[in-house]
Formats: sequence, structure tokens, C-alpha cells
Amino acid sequence: MTTTPISLDRPEGKGLAAGTLGLWGSTVIGLASTAPVYSLVATLGFVVLAVGAQAPVIFILAFVPMLFIAFAYRELNNEIPDCGTTFTWGTKAFGPWVGWLGGWGVAVAGMVVLANLAQIAGIYFWALVDGIIQNPSDALLADNVPLVTVTGVVFIAAMTWISWRGVEIGERVQNILLGIQYLALAIFVVAALWHFFAGTAPDPTPFDWAWFNPFALGDWSSFIEAILLALFIYWGWDTCLALNEETKDPKRIPGRAALLTTVFLLITYVGVTVAAMMYAGLGDTGTGLGNEANADDFFLAIKDGLLGPVGWILVVAVMISAISSTQTTILPTARGTLAMAAYKALPKRFATVHPRYKTPSFSTLVMGVVASVYYIGMTLISDNILQDSILSLGLAIAFYYAVTGYACVWYFRRDLFSSARDFFYKGLFPLLGALMLTYAFVQSAIDMYDVDYGYTVLFGIGGTFVLGIGSLAFGVVLMLIWFAFPRSKAFFRGQSLNRETPVLVPDDPAAYIRSVDGGV
Repeated sequence: MTTTPISLDRPEGKGLAAGTLGLWGSTVIGLASTAPVYSLVATLGFVVLAVGAQAPVIFILAFVPMLFIAFAYRELNNEIPDCGTTFTWGTKAFGPWVGWLGGWGVAVAGMVVLANLAQIAGIYFWALVDGIIQNPSDALLADNVPLVTVTGVVFIAAMTWISWRGVEIGERVQNILLGIQYLALAIFVVAALWHFFAGTAPDPTPFDWAWFNPFALGDWSSFIEAILLALFIYWGWDTCLALNEETKDPKRIPGRAALLTTVFLLITYVGVTVAAMMYAGLGDTGTGLGNEANADDFFLAIKDGLLGPVGWILVVAVMISAISSTQTTILPTARGTLAMAAYKALPKRFATVHPRYKTPSFSTLVMGVVASVYYIGMTLISDNILQDSILSLGLAIAFYYAVTGYACVWYFRRDLFSSARDFFYKGLFPLLGALMLTYAFVQSAIDMYDVDYGYTVLFGIGGTFVLGIGSLAFGVVLMLIWFAFPRSKAFFRGQSLNRETPVLVPDDPAAYIRSVDGGV
């Protein structure tokens, strides 16, 4: 095998559908990726249990590291508009080993959350059916595990097909699904405030600016627990950047969309939280936000009292939110593995792009199959293990976001003092965001090690820790396996991707691969 230099004037593009998405489309996909309705349902109650009336300020504080990392994504994307995002940027900044593991962090987070989203979509679908048929028996369809699992796999298959069919049809679908979610949230807020001012709320609690006082927070462990929960609900906005090569302005639109997405999410989460607190209060009984029985699904607990016979709207919104995020979660992972294959960090089959739909066809299908197998496997083994794998998701998220923040600082290290703008946006803010997320990673790992954390105990320690750290460690094993193959050498030797490499590959990824190793 002979190696030849990579041409600096090679054609741009990986074969994806360039010029498809505008600022609105990118922002919609970023918002949909976070599953705003489901994220609130799954998190709000637990945040209130941890910090009580300070829940609104927690969502604001958790927004800060997300905003700082969004700046890192924007600056790196302006310089390197590659759909590999963390993988590509990490490799250019720190070399192939860090870059590969950063790409694996994106992949493992997507795989785990897809299983969770599929399960939620299946449960809420059959909960809706139970409500429509007014199922009087104790054997509710939503409690039928095989039925829910099959339904979840069907949703994964449907969203995989949409992702494979093209980013343009995916954008149209997401416009509809996100519209439904925000309509439901608007109805929730209006109804909650209406009941409050009408005096018909179960526990009307007047708005208080003290809810936004960070110094009123209680003990440190409760604060950290709440912050980690809140960090999870912001995750997903980086999908905007994974679609950078398919936007009308790859260097500007994705970064702007990411920042818009995080701001929209901040307004959404704080607004809904305040309305919920004014309507239901913080009590530990009934529909109170402090009632542990309501923590895992606040909307179901209050839907009938809030909206009466149309309470099913909230059930539909949660289901739609999970389904919507299922599709958008596939997008960044498929494009990440496409980029990895194009730069020889994965087998070249992953670089296959559909000739008509211009999507990473093989990577998309693999993502759907792997997520389905993982979901079915975890369900067959134990639902508790599946739930612990979801709880461990924060480790993968914090890991690859932190890698991106550090990569931004190191990649631009020679430019940091060129201007005040460069110092803050390329240096200080990304560094602070990365340090915050590093702390979140370490603290989470320590907490998850405890046998009382989560639902399972594995090898005498917390099952959540084993699954979270184990999934990242498994990436090291896969990386070493790929390193043993001759075709990987160009990547691990820094030939196919380094700081000087033009990151946009030819329309035919195989042509780039041949240009690197002289033919296969």
C-alpha cells in the first residue's frame, strides 16, 4: 500500500444534499432533537423534588454551560463546517484517538436515548388508546411490555425510513411535529394561568421573584442533582451542527441555529415551570409538584384537572415529542459515522450516500437496527437495566460536549489574543463550559457508583455507573479493534485527517479514500 498526499483542491462535499436547510429548518430540527415536551415531563418533577421553589433558576443555571458550548460549536463550525462535528474537531485539535472517542460519545448517546424514546412513544401511544376505549380492566395496553416494545421498534423503523428518505422530508415532518408540541405547551401554560387567576387551581401559588434567586438553593448535593437533570433536557441542539453540510450557508446557519435553539429552550422550560408552579404548587400530595408519585410524569397527573375532557392533548404531545426526537436523534449519529468512514476511522461502507436521496444510507440504517436491537435486548434482560442505561446517558453527553469545548480552545489557541471577541468566544466561554461539564461528568460518575443510585447493582457497585462508564470504555475496545485493520492506519497515523486537512471530502467518499491510500 502506498500513500499519497491529500490534494488541497479536491472537490467539496460528501455527497449529502447541500443547500437544503435554511435557518428556520435547522432551528426546528435542533428544537425537535431535544424533545421539549417529553424532557419537561421526565425532568420537572425531579428537579422540584431536589430544589423546591428554586426550579426556575436551575433551568437558567443549566443553560449557562450549554450556551458556552454552543459558542464552541459555532466557532469551530465557522472554521470547519464538517458533519463529523466532535469527531472531526477533536481529531484536528488533539489527534485521532481523542477524536475517535468523541465520535463514539455522540454515537452511544444517540443509541441509548433512542431506546428510551421508543419506549416512551410506545407507552404513550397505548395510553392514548386506553383512554379512547376507556379500558376498565387492570390489564392496560400501556402496561403490556411486549406490545409496547413492538410499537417502539415500529416507531424507530418509521423514523429511520424518514431519515433515510431525505433531510428535506424530515424537515417537513419536524415542522408539523414541533408545531404540535409547542401548541400543546401553549395550551398548558394558558390553561394553568387561567385556573390560577380564576381561583380554580388545586394549589394556586403566586409568582415570586425569589424563585430566581440562586442563593436560596439548599445543600450542594441537591443543587448538583438538579443541574445534572436540567443539563439532560437541553441536550440535542447540536443536531443543527451535524447537518451543517446540508444547509444553505454551512459556516453560519448551523451555529446561529444552535444558539437560537438554546435560547428558545430556556424560554420554554422556564415559562412552563413557572406556570406549573403557579397552578399546582409545591405540595407533596395530590397534584403538587413535590409529590414523588407525580415526579416521573407530571402531565399525566394533572391533565384531567387542567384540561378536563381534552386532557388527552398532553398525552398526544408527549408521544409526538418522543417520536419526533427519535427521528432527529438518528440524524447526527448517521452523519457522524459517515464522516468517520470518509476519514478512514470506520469501514468505508459507512460512507455510503444514497445516490438519489443524498443521505448517509448505510449509516442511517445501521443506527436504526442497532437502536432496535439494543432496545429489545435491554427489555428482555431487564427493564431496570434499560432505565439505568438511560440514567447514565448524562456521562456520554457531558463527555463529548466537554471534548468539543476543549477542542475549540486548543484549536484556536494561537488566535485567542487577536481580539476580545476571539478571547471570549473561542477561549474563555468554551473553556468554562468544558470545565463545568467535566465537573458534571466526574460528580455524576461518583454519584452513580453508589449502589443506591438507580435501579440495579452490577458487580457490587451502582449499575448506572457500570453502564455509563462501560459504554464509553466499550468505545475504546472498538477503537483498538479497528486500529488492528490495515485500512485504519491512514487515520491513526494522522494522514487522512489532521489540522491541515481540508475537511470537506469529495462527493464520492470512496474517491477520497483512494486518494489517501493509493487505492484499495
